[in-house]
Amino acid sequence: MQSWPAAAFPDLAGDACASPLRLYDSSTQAAVEVAVVGPTARLYVCGITPYDATHLGHAATYLAFDTLVRVWRDRGLAVDYVQNVTDIDDPLLERATRDGQDWREVAARETALFREDMTALRVLPPTHFVGAVEAMEEITAFVVGLLDAGAAYRLAGPHGDDVYLAVGTAAHFGQVGGLDPRTMLALSAERGGDPDRPGKKDPLDALLWLAARPGEPSWPSPLGPGRPGWHVECAAIAVNRLGNAFDVQGGGSDLLFPHHEMSAAHAEVATGTWPFARAYVHAGMIGLDGEKMSKSRGNLVFVSRLRAAGVDPGALRLALLSSHYRTDREWTDAVLLAGQERLARWRAGVARERGPSGDALVSAVRAALADDLDTPRALRLVDAWCEASGQDTGAPAECAALVDRLLGIALSTDPFIGPS
Repeated sequence: MQSWPAAAFPDLAGDACASPLRLYDSSTQAAVEVAVVGPTARLYVCGITPYDATHLGHAATYLAFDTLVRVWRDRGLAVDYVQNVTDIDDPLLERATRDGQDWREVAARETALFREDMTALRVLPPTHFVGAVEAMEEITAFVVGLLDAGAAYRLAGPHGDDVYLAVGTAAHFGQVGGLDPRTMLALSAERGGDPDRPGKKDPLDALLWLAARPGEPSWPSPLGPGRPGWHVECAAIAVNRLGNAFDVQGGGSDLLFPHHEMSAAHAEVATGTWPFARAYVHAGMIGLDGEKMSKSRGNLVFVSRLRAAGVDPGALRLALLSSHYRTDREWTDAVLLAGQERLARWRAGVARERGPSGDALVSAVRAALADDLDTPRALRLVDAWCEASGQDTGAPAECAALVDRLLGIALSTDPFIGPS
């Protein structure tokens, strides 16, 4: 699947590795040093289900991991970044049915819109942008391997045999989220699982393959016609491109359980190795009027609609980066206005002939981002630089390069990328 064009990544002098990179790992509930082994960092971030793209919750998550990619690249690392697209799933089919459209048309349209939004927001593209449909053969082979290993079982139903992972075969099941069984059961029921289905060996066993249902898309396979479960898609796509023990598994905090827990269990029993990822990093939720943005609540704010209304994506990016990526926070008109005003101040700051030390600013921002991607502190540092005076004639250009390279914001006054 095609991703989107990469924005420029300007050069920047100085020691980018002066501070070790530390990220909050959800599996240990502590900040850990993320020391990449070798010249390439490996990252997997769970992608969209393309029925409503791109809302601000999506944008905040992908900006968080774009910041991580930029920090790694600033340190001289290559980044092998995989992002999936869940282009076959119940919410997509429900949206297509509601709108009287072919599910493939909905998926293609929303994925294209997502690409446009990521381009406008200057999010660096993943190395591999992989749809579940195009990966169907490898996902099917992954499920067959779990059956052959005795880690999965068939469960007869009215439409044929479904296939489930026996979570008890994963020795480390439960260690990603650290949740008790009662909480896992509740979240499984809330987030797409079927813990009450009769015949399962364990209520938490995860669906690997859904036998074809009347009127729904399906694919031929050694398992019989059907389609894959959600968790196994990411497990197969990640393992086949990154292997196990890759550096960071990322996504929104609502994916910690069951999705990331289950994907890790799938990978463990398929490969016989642990861990799936060395750190699990999660972005907080964006709320509106006191509630998380979600399709079910109908309170989504879309990047494309803000762009169509004339909002500069740089201001939108600043608005979302103004809170720490791990925090749940509210989206308000005041947050957007603050981003717009900050962008104007920064553009005025770098338009000066001279300013305070550029080298000092670069070092301080790098240190802030090394501390669990502390973008609010980084933004305040640039604010302070723009408000202060100095005699460094190279500082304005250095500040502009810093903001572009590490925060993804072009401070030129060239027209921004609007909706197509």
